[in-house]
Amino acid sequence: MPTQFDQVVLAGGGNRCWWQAGFWNQLNELIPQKPKKIIAVSAGAATACLFSARPGHEGAQWGLNYYAQALKDVKSNVHWQNFFSAKPIFPHYALYKAALENILGEGFEAIQAGPEILIGLATAPQHLSPKISVGLGLLAYKLEKYLKQSLHPQFGRKLGFSRWFVSAQSCASKKDLIELILQSSCSPPLTPVMCREGKVVLDGGLVDNVPIDGLTPAKSGEPQQKGLVLLTRRYPYPDYFVQNLPGLTLTYVQPSEKIMISSWDYAHHELMPIAYEQGKSDALQAVNRGLFDQ
Repeated sequence: MPTQFDQVVLAGGGNRCWWQAGFWNQLNELIPQKPKKIIAVSAGAATACLFSARPGHEGAQWGLNYYAQALKDVKSNVHWQNFFSAKPIFPHYALYKAALENILGEGFEAIQAGPEILIGLATAPQHLSPKISVGLGLLAYKLEKYLKQSLHPQFGRKLGFSRWFVSAQSCASKKDLIELILQSSCSPPLTPVMCREGKVVLDGGLVDNVPIDGLTPAKSGEPQQKGLVLLTRRYPYPDYFVQNLPGLTLTYVQPSEKIMISSWDYAHHELMPIAYEQGKSDALQAVNRGLFDQ
């Protein structure tokens, strides 16, 4: 019998999250899923909302077509000509915000009626100024990811950053939801420093880019909760592996090959559909290999 996942975790990864969309949509075409909960950070949160707002391959294609049109004149990720003007040097925040407004479209009610979506933020240490905490958090994240290749990094927490999960269903409007997604993706200087309820918040990946800490384990005596964890980068692990935790059985899936597009690279948008197709191919391979057979 094919596996039904109770909960899904979407790692952050910017443009690489198109791989998650391709994987999820292809999996659902072959083995329809009805998770009760999705936990996500950064662009993974936008992807989670896309699943409800514009479901399936048709919805993803709409988003890819939007980006192709919106980014057709973007030839560089840095606008140095704006250095001595009031215009932003980095175009990412405005482009990402406009993309969320358009891609989510009229889907706010569908998101509200869909599976619970927990969106992870990182709160900065109170004893540090926003600018220092931003720089420190980003440096710690980069170092641990690229030097240790940690699946679940610890540097951020040790420096005083903490996790804050906010439910998409708690948002009163699409505008509020978009603000929440932007906060979960906050990565200065590509975006402005952002605050929520008076607290400086940053990209949720600074605490852990693979937010399994938002999962709800089964209570004592209940069957294990089955979780699917979709990564967006390669780690020194098998393409598919299972981890058993108290009340949770987690199936991790990572891309079979490195995703070619970088997280914030808007100058090479033609790589977005390639990442999506790679996700579809990896899902088809996983199903054919019996990964999701109980």
